[in-house]
Amino acid sequence: MAENQKCAFRTSIGGQALIEGILMRGPEKQAIVVRDQEGNLVEKVEELRFIKDRYPILGVPLIRGTVNFLDSMVNGVKALMYSADFYPEEEAAQPSKFEQWMEKHFSSKKLESAVVALAVALGVGMSVFLFMILPTLLTGGILHFFPGFPMWGRNLFEGILKIFIFLLYLIFCSKQKDIYRVFQYHGAEHKTIFCYEAGLPLTVENVRAQPRHHPRCGTSFLFVVIVVSILCSSVVFGIWPVTNAWLRTLAHLLLLPLVVGVTYEFNRWVGRHVQENRLAQILTAPGLWMQNFTTNEPDDKMIECAIRSLELVRPSEKGKDAW
Repeated sequence: MAENQKCAFRTSIGGQALIEGILMRGPEKQAIVVRDQEGNLVEKVEELRFIKDRYPILGVPLIRGTVNFLDSMVNGVKALMYSADFYPEEEAAQPSKFEQWMEKHFSSKKLESAVVALAVALGVGMSVFLFMILPTLLTGGILHFFPGFPMWGRNLFEGILKIFIFLLYLIFCSKQKDIYRVFQYHGAEHKTIFCYEAGLPLTVENVRAQPRHHPRCGTSFLFVVIVVSILCSSVVFGIWPVTNAWLRTLAHLLLLPLVVGVTYEFNRWVGRHVQENRLAQILTAPGLWMQNFTTNEPDDKMIECAIRSLELVRPSEKGKDAW
């Protein structure tokens, strides 16, 4: 686990690893920087428009967590698709009849929107199934043979299964050869943000020396989502002691927006207080440890990519990106 990093300030700038590139998102702009097959850095910068500016209620605590989570997923998928275009498959497969039909009946913009929507739906659906529905169904199936099993024991067993499946998923992903370089870029993103927060010049040497585990990482966020879901469901099923696996699954789905909202607010609090608050440090420790599976040490070219992407989103007004 990384040592606690002393920072001059904490920034709201965050990022995401891409295929041979990095997405950085600041308070005003979003930048994608990809290293193409010739070794050149390709930049794409966009001004940000926030939905909460049009609908202020979506920026209210607890509500804003779900809104920001979905927004980050949509932007993340678009950025991944953009970076993937620089590394097409060597042997392009013949488009299927469905793909040909889609291209014929939809404009490229509508087609891209449909693909992004489908990818986000599949991503959210897979996460919900793996980390919420599957543990509930497995618990119901196993404890069907133990009808007298206490409710607190059922909740505990289901919670342990959730964490176990999540850990297995991270280990499986970390072992995939194609994912290894993406996780190196993930490490470069964290190191660059740490360097920026420490007030050091953004050079390869300074960035390389930083830790690769960051308390505001998406890995930590997902882990906290699972922990908060365990706590929420324990309270709900303590009041409403239902054992039917399908009813419990429905309850988990209904609780999900609340769980994401609470997790988002927790991460905001941790981001502000992790340096000086011992409780915050203890609570973030498991998520930081799990980043051992989702971040790898980057090479210098990856660090250069991360530095450039952060430079492109730094606000014109100093301190505007303060967390």
